[in-house]
Amino acid sequence: QVQLVESGGGLVQAGGSLRLSCAASGRSIRINVMGWYRQAPGKQRELVASIDSRGRSNYEDSVKGRFTISRDNVKNTLYLQMNSLRPEDTAVYYCNFITGRSSWGQGTQVTVSS
Repeated sequence: QVQLVESGGGLVQAGGSLRLSCAASGRSIRINVMGWYRQAPGKQRELVASIDSRGRSNYEDSVKGRFTISRDNVKNTLYLQMNSLRPEDTAVYYCNFITGRSSWGQGTQVTVSS
């Protein structure tokens, strides 16, 4: 059974930083394209960053230059380093496989105050 457990969220002031983690079990993240998604109140879930098996990453325009996606293949854990946070980054953040998506985890809340 595949399980995704996100952590690392919190309350931070605008301009601050957070590092999110996503511990995966039951399926390797190394050979799959992985993504970080977020869902703000009243909005649809959106993909903000992805990383493929070769380590190539892509970002949604609003987070380019501020967020960095990475992974630790040994720990089977995905990360999202978020710098220069803005109030509009406030959302629940989730990780998942881009293809063959698994059940969503509980997510981790990120709240950025102005």
